[in-house]
Amino acid sequence: MNIARHIALIDELCFRPFPAEHAPSDVGFGAPGHHVAVLESGPGPGDGDPAQRAVTVDQFEKGRDAVYEVLASRWGDVSPFNLQTVLLRTGDEEIPEPWAWLSARADVAWLWEVRGTGRWAAVAVADRDPGDEVQLLAVVTETAPP
Repeated sequence: MNIARHIALIDELCFRPFPAEHAPSDVGFGAPGHHVAVLESGPGPGDGDPAQRAVTVDQFEKGRDAVYEVLASRWGDVSPFNLQTVLLRTGDEEIPEPWAWLSARADVAWLWEVRGTGRWAAVAVADRDPGDEVQLLAVVTETAPP
């Protein structure tokens, strides 16, 4: 896991123009108003080893927290953003993207308003669905969290 590379990518996404429509990108995908980067990915649906999946989740959580330490020193300490609450709200209200998408994949994120850019940056571990691969994600968006 290369934390410096992850930070450099998040920095770049804070200034990269958003695409006009939903499309794959060199780091994940983008859509009007947001970028999603897959920083790391691990065991997927065909791998079938729950123990290895748990190890990967633990490693990615440590990576997420290492990214937090660097970004918190720059953008300030923040409390974890509870995506489970956002997911529950999707049943009753329209949650904007990328928040609805992220809440379907991860339980918690580190989240900052990136000073001087009008953007928000989040880092999360997507491990909610055992049928999907585990991913360490970075999301940069102009849409404030719900």
